[in-house]
Amino acid sequence: MSPAGSFQGADASDCAEAIASSSNAFRGWSQTSPLERRSLLLRLSRLLLQREDEAKRIIRAEIHCSEDWAARNVSDSVALIEETASLITSNTMSGSIPHTELKDSAVVAPIAAGNTAILKGSELSPRTHHFIAQLFVEAEFPPGVVNLILHRPEDAAEVVETLIKHPSIRKVNFTGSTTVGRIIAQMAGQALKPVLLELGGKNCSIILPDADTAKAAETILQGATLNGGQICMSTDLAIVSREVADDFKTELQQALSKKYGTSYKVISSNSATRSRTLSDDAVAKGSKVTSSFDSSEGHSNTQVVPILLIENVLPTMEFFSMESFGPMLGVVVVSDEDEAILMANASDYGLSASIWTKDHYRALGLARKLDVGAVHINASTVHDEATLPHGGNKASGFGRFGAEWGLREFVQTQTITLHP
Repeated sequence: MSPAGSFQGADASDCAEAIASSSNAFRGWSQTSPLERRSLLLRLSRLLLQREDEAKRIIRAEIHCSEDWAARNVSDSVALIEETASLITSNTMSGSIPHTELKDSAVVAPIAAGNTAILKGSELSPRTHHFIAQLFVEAEFPPGVVNLILHRPEDAAEVVETLIKHPSIRKVNFTGSTTVGRIIAQMAGQALKPVLLELGGKNCSIILPDADTAKAAETILQGATLNGGQICMSTDLAIVSREVADDFKTELQQALSKKYGTSYKVISSNSATRSRTLSDDAVAKGSKVTSSFDSSEGHSNTQVVPILLIENVLPTMEFFSMESFGPMLGVVVVSDEDEAILMANASDYGLSASIWTKDHYRALGLARKLDVGAVHINASTVHDEATLPHGGNKASGFGRFGAEWGLREFVQTQTITLHP
């Protein structure tokens, strides 16, 4: 049940019907010309622009985000659809890969490459996913090119297993937690299906002695709290050189004071509980935690979480290794660059990182030592746009979304050898 009403939960028979529909549509859709696919995608982007206000209202109602974050989601979606449409008729699809930086999305990329797709929506945001699927209908994509499946939480295992094991499903694309990603990968492996996984992150910002600590503190705190910290690229840890640790902490406290009274309604009460548990563990093991509002005031809504700043995080604390997915930021103090790299790479995750220094050459050298998918210099770990590839290493998944790399994830290769 959503605030706007109820949605019918799918079962195995609904999955079979969706797969049959997409399989039938594939026969015709895979043979459409690149020009036709490009035209339909551009129509899709125009429709999304026309219905921007409606899309933002739905997003804000379901994931409790700010107006700015909802607007960014819509504008980024429009940009990636348009970029993908432009790639369809470029030499990306004909055999050579130019050195450009372009992007697609989980649904748009396979469709652009001539595949059909089943979008399995989340029960936490059904209206948002239904809105996306409906846009394809209104853009006049052929029936079955994009199908939507929604299900109850208790039916998730059956629905996912049914979809993955069906012989007509040729590839699995999952965005979500690392825990669920492992289950998806195991199922896909048993069925010998390739997977594209975009999972969690324990993203860090490294602050070197010559960094602009004021700018770094403000940007890093923003990267930790944007959308309540509920972004795969959110900054969890600030790894700061001991030489500037005191200055950085002072700047961070000043940045936090500007947000006093701020709190976020996170996606579920479980998310809020995780934030409180991680904070309590850090305090029990010696950390100082500063909140963006007086904890004695309390709050009646169990989904509301304040900004939590955790100083002097140690590897023994759960927060050091566990993705918070909430408005939390921890500070780790290190002696030198080698220790900073060691701390950053100690994580099981490997999605996004940033380095703060005035020396760009120094930053580039350090960036190559980080086992992550993307490194940003003097910028937030939260950075993704229509012109950038996106993906991680280790427990953050594998494969890439975006640009020609993303399109090639969904292009089936075939070798034909002729003998005289």
